[in-house]
Amino acid sequence: MTTAPERTADLYPTRGTSEVITPRKDPVVWSRPGVEGPFAAAELSDFDRDGFFALPELLTADEVAVYRAELDRLVGDPAMRADPRSIVEPTSQAVRSVFEVHRISEVFAELVADPRVVGRARQILGSDVYVHQSRINVKPGFGASGFYWHSDFETWHAEDGLPHMRTVSVSIALTENYDTNGGLMIMPGSHRYFVGCEGATPKDNYKKSLQMQDAGTPSDEALTTMADRHGIRLFTGRAGSATWFDCNAMHGSGDNITPYPRSNVFIVFNSVENPAVEPFAAPVRRPEYIGARAPFVPVK
Repeated sequence: MTTAPERTADLYPTRGTSEVITPRKDPVVWSRPGVEGPFAAAELSDFDRDGFFALPELLTADEVAVYRAELDRLVGDPAMRADPRSIVEPTSQAVRSVFEVHRISEVFAELVADPRVVGRARQILGSDVYVHQSRINVKPGFGASGFYWHSDFETWHAEDGLPHMRTVSVSIALTENYDTNGGLMIMPGSHRYFVGCEGATPKDNYKKSLQMQDAGTPSDEALTTMADRHGIRLFTGRAGSATWFDCNAMHGSGDNITPYPRSNVFIVFNSVENPAVEPFAAPVRRPEYIGARAPFVPVK
């Protein structure tokens, strides 16, 4: 007689019959105090408190030019546009995002493995890491749509099966981030609370959510409470700046109706000690190019 494998405990219930807010059960910074890395101790402390840390210059102007040219090459490639890893705007049909860029492009693969990038991920997560997701986001002027308020971990937990909050993202600007062209907004300290959202996950939800978030979005009441409690920080900065943020930070961005594009590279690192299991609140797994699963390869 055989028995079914034990189900991984669900520490963060979501997508049920009602919205539930749960205090965070996992650390924010997983490494031991004093571990050497690109972050200074005070910077890690700020990250732990706020759920993010902004670097005014991660890349030089020459490096930005290389990565921006590669982004333009990928977005302008008709074959790439027809690839399922490319997501288009629902109205204009312009390319919105291209996923798995660290596998498509040697140029972006080198960026992922850059010690200034992966070293910070290891320092925050306290282990070797692998790329759960990578993409370039293209937000051209005159109408590119934004990303509604959400916690990335809510989606990665519900639809990809990541059991713990041991995942960190970095958004690296390849164009100037003004206060008017749809920049990243984060609620400082919101990473300490998990918003379990109301409503079931439709099958193949990613086909819609990558264009416009619906399932997995908090209620207006929850967002108002969190904004009143934590405030909202808008990130501006030159091309080459970067923002590291915790997987559970409540964040979003507005539409870009200015003439000035906002493009960035977005890399998600997950601890090798936090492998994905079956989705906690979705009928099927998302594709590998959106949420990588085993066998995963640690970034060296």
